Order: sequence, then structure tokens, then C-alpha cells
Amino acid sequence: MAPEWHSTQLEIDETEDLIETCYESGWTDGLPVVPPTPERVERMLSGTDRDPDELIAAVPPKWGRATVEKVAINAVMAGCKPAYLPLILTAVEAMISEQFNLHGVQVTTSHVGPMLVVNGPIRKQLEVNDGFNLFGQGWRANATIGRALRLICTNIGGALPGELDRAAFGHAGKYTCCIAEKEEASPWSAMHVDRGFRADDSTVTVFAAAGPQTVNDHGSNTAEGILNTISENIAAPGNSSGETLLVIGVEHAKTISEDGFSKADIRRYIADTTQRYSEEDLLIIVAGGPAGRWSIVVPGWGSPSSRAVTLTV
Repeated sequence: MAPEWHSTQLEIDETEDLIETCYESGWTDGLPVVPPTPERVERMLSGTDRDPDELIAAVPPKWGRATVEKVAINAVMAGCKPAYLPLILTAVEAMISEQFNLHGVQVTTSHVGPMLVVNGPIRKQLEVNDGFNLFGQGWRANATIGRALRLICTNIGGALPGELDRAAFGHAGKYTCCIAEKEEASPWSAMHVDRGFRADDSTVTVFAAAGPQTVNDHGSNTAEGILNTISENIAAPGNSSGETLLVIGVEHAKTISEDGFSKADIRRYIADTTQRYSEEDLLIIVAGGPAGRWSIVVPGWGSPSSRAVTLTV
């Protein structure tokens, strides 16, 4: 006998438009989705050895049952490849951990949503973009993996905008937000190593992210100058005082490291300069295109509302 949370197959008249059926059923994020036919779901499930009926988690705020099969269904709708499924399953497990506080993230009036940062060999295996335009369009893995998490939050968790999702504004990253760290270009250890994992571990970090904010500093030629600009952005009135993800651009990272700054030095300098952050609240990665003196600040949700969670894939 199938578990009570087993997926239900619907018989759809062949004359019906399946994409429109998904819209009418409320299964989309506002964009067209790939209809999750049994054949497509079966193909998606080939990406894992886990039992389709295995219960991964109950997803708040409606506590819908996220089985491997239901996660696969949403991955199909998002446009994922089967190879992405293990990472998505791990991201769901990270997202429902107590310290991430998905219930709060789903129903808050703040505009945060789950963001994924991928580290380790799986970045290259799945071709997750860590370079040019990594927060933007044009890369299937980034677009569809992050989108699968959003569809899971909506279709299984029940966080519909204006109903249980009470975000006053939201932001474009709530459609999808998945990036990788450009580990080869970093003068420092990768983020997952900072968080206690081995360099050759494949990991995914889930972070409650507000909209990315650009830091433009083409004039400073010292670590202190760049970090002062970053600190001014982080400390701007209205920014969260919780965890913050700092994505240091390749050129900025080179200047900062050549002045002898370690990641610990960066955290200490920003904490001392802003007088509002503890050093452990700053997550740091290096990413982006090789040219351009830019960095990105991604505010989180006010501490201790949510803390980033990292798991191995």
C-alpha cells in the first residue's frame, strides 16, 4: 500500500493545453513550467538511487510531504536535468533544518527567499555558473536548480504570495537564486572549507537572501579602501543586521589578498568598521567575471531569524 503522501496521477484530456492546466492548477511561479508527465518524472528519478516514496521532509508553512518523487516532479516543472536531482534533494534537507527556519522565511513580511551556493567538484560536474553574470540569466543549472526550490516552497510548502507568503515586496531572486563559488580564482579557502568541510567535498549552502546589492569601487587600490566601500554598503540604513553574504569580485579579491588580508582579517575589519556585525555573521566567497572592480553584498534576514546551512551532496 502506498504511503499517504504518495503522488496522485491526473488524467488530462489530450486536447487540453498541459501548460495552461498547470497554470490553472496553481502549480507555477508565474512562468510556464514543463508539464510533469509520468515519463518525464521517471526520467528525472533516474538521477538518484533513492526510493521515490522516501519522505525527505515536511515543508512549511502547510507542512506538505516532500518525497523524493514530489521533489522530482517539481524539478521536472523547473526544467532541471536528472543529474541535478541529488543536489536539489540535499538543498531541501538543508532548507528544512531548524536553524534555517524555513517557516519564518516562507511567511515573513521581509523579502528574503532561499538562495543556494554550490561548492566543490559538483560545481563543474553540473556546470553551475560562478563567473560572468552568475546572478543573471543564461545558465540552465543556476536557473532551474534554484527554481526547483522555489516551486517546492510553493507547491509543497503552500507559500502562495498574498496568502501564506506575506512578503511586502519580494525580489527577483525569489524566482530562482543559485550560484557557485569561483574557487580557482580565490586567493583564500572556499566557503565550504571555512564551514568545516574538505576541499574535495561537494556541498550546497542554503541562505535566506534578500536582493543582491552591487558594490562599485573602481578607484580604490588598497584593501582598506575596498573594504571601506563594502562596509558603507553593508551598514546602509535599512539593511539586515543578520547574516550577510559577501561575494567578492575577482579583481577586488586580488587587491585585498595582495595587501595581506585573510578572510579572518576581512571579517574583523568589516565588523570593526560597521560596528553592527559580528565576524561570524559574514559569509565570504569569490565569484564573478574576471574583469571589473565590482563585488556584491547579499543581505540576509535579521539575526537570529535564520542561519545559513551547508550539507554535503
